[in-house]
Amino acid sequence: MYPRFLRQRVEEALADSPVVLIHGPRQCGKTTLARQVGDETGFAYFTFDDDVQREAARTDPVGYVADLPERAVLDEVQRVPELFTALKATVDVRRKPGRFILTGSANVLLVPKLADSLAGRMEILRLHPLSQAELGGVAPDFLSRLFTTNFIAGRSGKRLGQALTERVAGGGFPAALARAGQRRRAAWYRDYADTLIPRDIRDLARISALEALPRLLALAAGQSAGLVNVSELAAPFQISRQTIREYLTLLSRIFLLDELPPWHSNRMKRLVKTPKLHMGDTGLACTLLGCNADDLWGDRPLFGRLLETFVYQELRRQASWQEETVSFSHFRDKDQVEVDVVLESEGRVAGVEVKASSTVTGDDFKGLRKLKDAVQKSFAAGVLLYDGEAAVGFGDRLYAIPISKLWEPG
Repeated sequence: MYPRFLRQRVEEALADSPVVLIHGPRQCGKTTLARQVGDETGFAYFTFDDDVQREAARTDPVGYVADLPERAVLDEVQRVPELFTALKATVDVRRKPGRFILTGSANVLLVPKLADSLAGRMEILRLHPLSQAELGGVAPDFLSRLFTTNFIAGRSGKRLGQALTERVAGGGFPAALARAGQRRRAAWYRDYADTLIPRDIRDLARISALEALPRLLALAAGQSAGLVNVSELAAPFQISRQTIREYLTLLSRIFLLDELPPWHSNRMKRLVKTPKLHMGDTGLACTLLGCNADDLWGDRPLFGRLLETFVYQELRRQASWQEETVSFSHFRDKDQVEVDVVLESEGRVAGVEVKASSTVTGDDFKGLRKLKDAVQKSFAAGVLLYDGEAAVGFGDRLYAIPISKLWEPG
């Protein structure tokens, strides 16, 4: 059982919020985390993947909620949206912290009526698939070092080589990682794409081409770490661009795709305003693309793109359990000068570039220097993550850092 570093945030939220929602993609560990916390503190457990529970809640949501125990875990609550208004009413009658733990495999923040019904009564926490830090069992300190510019030059990491492609291809879903070998993991990811995704989308919306979703997701995997290109994604289908755009939004709502917004500044007028597309997990991306760790090692351009997604998702996963809110974007101007990930927290701005090789040159910092010049005093640090062994300074607040230090403390 891997540690989930979000657990502390869940326990803190239960101490002062009537309702805590843990949402994230299916099979990422939401139910396990909710039950671990709930079993220790006297929560009864109900799941709406159970046909009888789901039908009872839909038929009489007010009566269903009234009959619940004082403290309850309600699993996969997005399958019964009728329940949110009833939960609001019962919380308002007896406003006591720690009454309900909800889990959901769809982003209720994108459903205004659901999000608004529990506004001020519910804390929402995002659980991602396992981070590399959780797989190693030790909480990292990369984000705190990034925003405090606390990097020390010298040999501090290790070159990972092909072991890095194995991490990228493995992904972070616990059930996949529990399987022995790449072939068995790939079989799990294929089943995930073919069965769970269409079912969850069917719960959210009635769409005419449900069978197109796994193929669309595979095409999106090929665009991971690139600018969103709806025309290119729509080309193989007899479906309009607008419909493909809507399907991408649905895949984002079940946490399988992320659209990373562009960074903007009043000081810079020639910035690209298109979001970047990232797969939610690189293990799923590799399976959809039909490649394994060996294939990645032999295809450096593909490895570079998926490594960028891998790093972005690791940063997102680590930020999810931080006390301070971290926002994410990407930087690119009309001259194609870019920074893969821009992070902002409490008025500080940092940039992270990703490079798959073990060599670094001054030219690799072009985008980070441009970002630093744009934000000036608010700039915390610019880091180039590379597959090397030493942390090296490349100017004021600019560093090349071994990628292994992203999840290893110290």
